[in-house]
Amino acid sequence: MSQSLNGAGDSPSKRTNVFRHFRLKSWAIGASCLALLVTIGGAHGVPNSPMASRNNAAAAIESMMDFYDPVTGRWQPEAPWWTTGNALQALLDYMAKTGSRQYMPQVNNTVTIQSAPLAWWPSGGGDFRADSTDDTGWWGLAMVRLYELTRDPKYLTIAKEDEAYMYSYWSNDTCGGGIVWDIPSRSYKNAISNELYFKLAASLHNIIPHDTFYLSRALQGWKWFKASGMINSANLVNDGLSEQGTTCTNNGATTYTYNQGVILGGLVQLYKATGDQSLIKTARSIADAVITSPLLSPKGILTEPCEADDSCDPNGPAFKGIFVRNLDELDDILPGHPYRHYLQQQVHSMYTLDRNSSGFYGLSWAGPFDKSEIARQTSAVSLLVAVL
Repeated sequence: MSQSLNGAGDSPSKRTNVFRHFRLKSWAIGASCLALLVTIGGAHGVPNSPMASRNNAAAAIESMMDFYDPVTGRWQPEAPWWTTGNALQALLDYMAKTGSRQYMPQVNNTVTIQSAPLAWWPSGGGDFRADSTDDTGWWGLAMVRLYELTRDPKYLTIAKEDEAYMYSYWSNDTCGGGIVWDIPSRSYKNAISNELYFKLAASLHNIIPHDTFYLSRALQGWKWFKASGMINSANLVNDGLSEQGTTCTNNGATTYTYNQGVILGGLVQLYKATGDQSLIKTARSIADAVITSPLLSPKGILTEPCEADDSCDPNGPAFKGIFVRNLDELDDILPGHPYRHYLQQQVHSMYTLDRNSSGFYGLSWAGPFDKSEIARQTSAVSLLVAVL
């Protein structure tokens, strides 16, 4: 994603101490109720009942909303812009699974403010057309989910515009195709932009009756990605491609967890569109590689590579939540739900070892809790929503 922190309303949050006090007092009351549910529901402080799991997710979202700034429509306005799109997705996923519409006023506020034209971005911005294609992709997928929740055609229109904007940066000049990541310099083709693209296109196909246009584009994106070499011999996805003369090769860069995740969701959407079992086979090979990886799942707990040396930038803490969100999408369509235990294992560890007394979650799901900020909390929310 773009490293720029710019976006609509970058001024510091206007939250007051009274507002924060209210949030924390509200959480404290909820936490007391949750403590009772934990005692009744399961060992080691992890609730087993569906209602307790829902309450855990609700409490985590309530804490996440403490970062929300209604003036800018962003979560933690100083954080990278795309993380608000990711937080919006986590919130919408929760509402989709539970039927709650509690946070629709904040959703509408965010979309109204953040979809406004941004004069310093390509094409004048607007409708989430950003200065890097992956930033647009996160918001485009959130608009698909929002359309599914509301059936309001304006959200479908924005999602279509985002797909068109991303595809406008497809180029056959290098690497035989693919979406460019960095719009200003157009120097890099990476995994995340292209995964987000074919997932968005396939998702549009699946919600538009009788569509063939978006399916064709989604298949084009996947065919190119599969042949690009970004999936390595260990069935993990490296970050992108290196140009070597007229050819491009896997750059061997970090296997970020979100690169392993978005591809799963994209393949699920393509499978729903086509029924092609080979797509599920590929998705499972990647998912299995992650959950057995000594680097990405040491001792069975999902870990971002940057955690080992405490080198995570402001983006990295959001990545694990994106992986588990998409792993849940894969698990949901598989007989026997083979990844459910892995997801529950993450919840058990995170809830017992990586949670502070105010309902915030830290970076390492193996613990201990380090600090609270929006990317960490959004990842926790996505995990708790995944097991609902």
